[in-house]
Amino acid sequence: FDARYNFNHKQQLKIMKKFTFLSLFVVSLLSSTAVKAQDTEGIISSYLNSEFNKLGLQVEDVSDFKIVTDYMTQNNGLQHVVIEQEVNNIPIYNGIGNFAIRNNAVFYFSNNLVNDINNKFNTATPSLDYLTAVQNAANQLQLGTASDLQVISSEANAYVLSNGGISQENIPVRLVYQLSDDASALKLAWDLSLLSNDGKNWWSVRVDASSGQIISQQDWIVSCAIGESTTAHKAHTKQEKITDTGFGFASSMLVDGSEYNVYPMPVESPIHGSRQLVSQPANVLASPFGWHDNNGVVGPESTLTRGNNVRAVEDTNGNDSTNGDAPDGGTDLSFNHPLDLTQQPIAYQDAAITNLFYWNNIMHDVWYQYGFDEASGNFQRNNYGNPGNGFDNVNADAQDGSGINNANFGTPPDGARPRMQMFLWSPVGDPGLPLTINSPNALAGDYEAIEAGFGGSLTDTPIVSDFVLMIDNDTTGDANDGCDAITNAAALNNRIAVVRRGGCNFTVKVASAQNAGARAVIVVTNSTDPIFAMGGDDPSITIPSVMVSMADGEAIIAALLNGTTVNGQLVADGPPNLDGDLDNGIIAHEYGHGISNRLTGGPAAAGCLQNADQMGEGWSDYFGLMLTIEPGDQATDVRGIGNYVIGGGVLGGGIRPAPYSTDLNVNNFTYAATNNSNILSEPHGIGFMWSTILWDMTWDLIARYGYDADIYNGSGGNNIAMRLVIDGLKLQPCSPGFIDGRDAILAADMANNAGVNQCLIYQAFADRGAGFSAAQGSTANRFDQVEAFDMPPMETLDCTLSTSDLNFDQFKVFPNPANSNLNISLGNTVSGAATATLIDIQGRQIQTITFEASQLQTMDVSNVSNGIYVLKLDINGKSLSTKVVIE
Repeated sequence: FDARYNFNHKQQLKIMKKFTFLSLFVVSLLSSTAVKAQDTEGIISSYLNSEFNKLGLQVEDVSDFKIVTDYMTQNNGLQHVVIEQEVNNIPIYNGIGNFAIRNNAVFYFSNNLVNDINNKFNTATPSLDYLTAVQNAANQLQLGTASDLQVISSEANAYVLSNGGISQENIPVRLVYQLSDDASALKLAWDLSLLSNDGKNWWSVRVDASSGQIISQQDWIVSCAIGESTTAHKAHTKQEKITDTGFGFASSMLVDGSEYNVYPMPVESPIHGSRQLVSQPANVLASPFGWHDNNGVVGPESTLTRGNNVRAVEDTNGNDSTNGDAPDGGTDLSFNHPLDLTQQPIAYQDAAITNLFYWNNIMHDVWYQYGFDEASGNFQRNNYGNPGNGFDNVNADAQDGSGINNANFGTPPDGARPRMQMFLWSPVGDPGLPLTINSPNALAGDYEAIEAGFGGSLTDTPIVSDFVLMIDNDTTGDANDGCDAITNAAALNNRIAVVRRGGCNFTVKVASAQNAGARAVIVVTNSTDPIFAMGGDDPSITIPSVMVSMADGEAIIAALLNGTTVNGQLVADGPPNLDGDLDNGIIAHEYGHGISNRLTGGPAAAGCLQNADQMGEGWSDYFGLMLTIEPGDQATDVRGIGNYVIGGGVLGGGIRPAPYSTDLNVNNFTYAATNNSNILSEPHGIGFMWSTILWDMTWDLIARYGYDADIYNGSGGNNIAMRLVIDGLKLQPCSPGFIDGRDAILAADMANNAGVNQCLIYQAFADRGAGFSAAQGSTANRFDQVEAFDMPPMETLDCTLSTSDLNFDQFKVFPNPANSNLNISLGNTVSGAATATLIDIQGRQIQTITFEASQLQTMDVSNVSNGIYVLKLDINGKSLSTKVVIE
């Protein structure tokens, strides 16, 4: 699947301003845990000036920077600050440092700063102006010639230009330094992005400010075409209405009367469970005015699948319009639309869009609970007065006609709208070749064609006829597109009409052919894009129509124009396409790209996951897996990705090299596999390896703390893992590798849980080869990882705490949650003096008691504030810890 990204235009200028002390002071008033004693810039400067040698930097490397992001994570009290390195007052592209500050000190620092900058930069003055740089980039990318480029806004070597006809979006340009591939030089360059008009490429480029040549480029649209599968699949058709699935809906949902007939969380797809009518699923914390609001006033602004978090519409013609058709729930907000999986997807478009809308909102609301909120850069049109930038709800395109067997997500910085594109997938088994040409011999054979979503349907009885090219009276354009008065109507009677796409709606062409007496219509597409099911609405059309590729169709047209008689047939053949809008694991995966891109390097730098070792595909798989765990699932279960759309069964591995499972007989991949491109691809295979480790870690936490089906407010191991992963994303550096990600999760455990899970987390990583001595090498090189299965030495982290005579199973704490007394038991097989210490999430000791280990002991917690704590037990030189909740 694709991870797409673009710069936000005005926001890109805004975030380049250095925060003043006054603005930081105003921000600090928003949270009681914000830094108050010192200004943020002073804390950072002091840290860098004292630590630059340890970081491999020169003092000059840390003397000039600007703060581009500053926000709080309320759960753990961390202030997340991202700085951008400068030289000559010009930023270094992705020269980013991530700081987590707590109690007026740096709690954690992730470094992606460039060293020895004063000896690396080539010049401070561009020889090439920004307008020329844009045109040079367009020429080298073969995007055409820009016309009438206008400056929309400008500030300090940063500009926003009109699209000039070479991009779908306005063009942001700024002066930066680009680090060379060997890290030996900093070249002055113009940084810009261009979204091609056909939507196939979203280029991020640096154009050398002296030579005008592109010196660095990335395509933020990464194709991942999947071949056809012959594995059979089945569909569930049972429907029932639910208001509480046990996933936290009952006590925290908004009452607005809405209902959605969908495959609800945790159902992954039609092969995993039933479609259900879900009532009022919006979470009151994350979406306080419901899913159809955008102004913060009670009552929906839209009765369509549009709202504050997402605008879900169809895009069958692949033009990226936000005004595509969308189902209407009426004043009751009832989105209960029929679904028949034996039909082509366009026949159940409203049901598919509703499912896409529901799952985008679920992703928004669930991950909001774990820290992906407004301040950290989530996707909302209206932030309801909370920090961060609004006007960036997701544009979600259902049944997108610009591709097939894929999906993608584009993530600009905070304040600009991302786009999700969900495609159709090739049918299971024989894809069907409805078109057969009988003569002439040069064209004879079977051809792929896709039926329209309107008009009559092909049947098992073939429509056999000569083909006739439609001719209209257009004298200036295409006389074979059927958009004007037909001049050869008599010739079309009782024949199969052939017409080109373009110029008017599909229904206009087919209706004209039907009025002339045609039995069926073949529409020849006008681009090399994949063919799709044509959309439209004209109840008067009763004849069938199909679309064929440009190559196949133009060969037919050429023969007809040459006077050759072409004879053939159309017949129903093969199963329908599958719709990615019903595969909730894929929807969650795509949305996950937005989460990982916004959090890594901060919401102002959504391009920090472009390096070779980056694990973006892994986080996306993980997000989907976590929201589709069902009560009763086991660690060793087989979990795949995309099983539905490739026609696999629920136990298949899907589109990954192996299923996700803690069972090494099912998934035996380890870190070293990332070095081998024949084993694991980039980026999907690398991401698979990362998600494998996270999956193991999660089930280890579930084994310790249990599974909690309350996905919103639970306290189980799954909830703990979800928060660790989100906070780890915030803490890791720009352009991370596996060891960066591991260490960030360990730091998150220190911040969230006083470090009680350090050994568990380390063991999960070590078991898959990312242990203490493992090395990630350069994160720009996917072939230099070093695997290691060791744990930290005892002087670094003592993980020899659980032995056969004292293990976690013997350590019982109940009730949990507790409100007055907390009972502590070690069983009757352990004796000796034991000490139990209650520790808050800031690492402070709240209460300590000493008791005889063989006796049940009670700790009075009636005066302890509500919250999450760690109970640490020490006995016979060993320690154990567990989480407790006081309420």
